[in-house]
Amino acid sequence: MSGWPPLDPVAALAVPVDLQPVPTERVLDGAPTAGLVVLGEFEGLEYGVWEMSPGSMSDVENAEFFVVLAGAASVEFIDTETTVQLVPGSVLTLEAGARTIWTVTQSLRKVWVGV
Repeated sequence: MSGWPPLDPVAALAVPVDLQPVPTERVLDGAPTAGLVVLGEFEGLEYGVWEMSPGSMSDVENAEFFVVLAGAASVEFIDTETTVQLVPGSVLTLEAGARTIWTVTQSLRKVWVGV
């Protein structure tokens, strides 16, 4: 396990995340920033914290499971023409290769587990 002692709880809302501008070719609206921190690995699965500021961007997903801690956003799944709303407590899985559009209205923070 890297980064965090295995028996110490992590205050995921307090973990510092270095936000960087989203690459211009992925920005659809505004000037969003995003960043992630890998907290460690458990049973071969990497996990961490991800955050995005308000704005809209396109993405191609990695396989993951996540829980929203703070903020509000919508995620449009381009290939299925489905949109989901995210608020604190939302739980969602993403399939590898899914093409999405993230529209964040309140800075979004999630804890993710790569699968």
